Amino acid sequence: MIQLLIIVLGAALGLLYGYDGDGFVFSSKVCLFAGLTLIMPTLFNVKFQDIKLLFHYKVLIIKGLFINYLILPALAVGIGLLTGSFGVAAGLFLLSVLSGGGMVMHWIKKSNADTSMGFILLFVNLMFVSLSLLMLHIFGMHTATYFGEPYMGAVNVKSVAFAAMVLLIIIPFVSSRIIILIKPLRKLIEEKRSYISQVSLFLILFYLFGLQRSQYIFEIYDFEPELFYISLLAVITFYTTSFFLSKWLYNLNSPQERAAFWHTITRYITLALVLSTLTTNTFGVSIILPIMFAYIVQIPFAIYADKKMSMWVKG
Repeated sequence: MIQLLIIVLGAALGLLYGYDGDGFVFSSKVCLFAGLTLIMPTLFNVKFQDIKLLFHYKVLIIKGLFINYLILPALAVGIGLLTGSFGVAAGLFLLSVLSGGGMVMHWIKKSNADTSMGFILLFVNLMFVSLSLLMLHIFGMHTATYFGEPYMGAVNVKSVAFAAMVLLIIIPFVSSRIIILIKPLRKLIEEKRSYISQVSLFLILFYLFGLQRSQYIFEIYDFEPELFYISLLAVITFYTTSFFLSKWLYNLNSPQERAAFWHTITRYITLALVLSTLTTNTFGVSIILPIMFAYIVQIPFAIYADKKMSMWVKG
């Protein structure tokens, strides 16, 4: 629950700063900061020899990809079309195509799932970030007419996909390989990882919610307050449905499938928030709303699943 407090505090202070001041001007450096502080430390335990797990558990890998990149996006599209808001629907869809997250390994370890599989799935899903943005682009092209909105985001989304690949995947991975060779530095980062993660999360949220464009959230509340309730309901519906689907589709008695289960019921929310701020010009600031509410919804769901896991496994 400390993480939830950090999230609320960071977002609230960021909005307050932007509301009372001029707000921040967006810089892609925040992506690099997120990559180095949130993503890179999780890659220390990704070993090249673990790649063999991809072949040994290829059926599970394919199953996870099918669920995370077909079933959940289809679910998000269905819910999103009902919201009546292009931005809210896009935000929900972006969540649906970003599997895992900063806390996913914590839950995997707590439930005695296969951590090696967890790290491999984390790496695989990071490699699919560009695919996730391509899917968002396709979503925008095919749903804009339905919402009666113009869509001219091809160049924007493609440039974001390239930036995400470099700043969030390539640089963090190369950096992790270098730091692994510097044992004292790796040990220090691993010992302080939870603190680094919490401080980084606070700073990223403060910055993103303090952006000039994020202040339009207040205008949404003034002119379309119903979007806040619609977003919250859409996010709850998405998480509830994906939660029960995952419980049904995965064999929780298997440590490997338990790892895949956690990578399905949790979304990479902070990454989604970073990417959404890059596409507000395309989908509108309302794209941030579902991602903002996802922080509030996902943590209680994960805590509930963790408490019930032992009962489900024995069952």
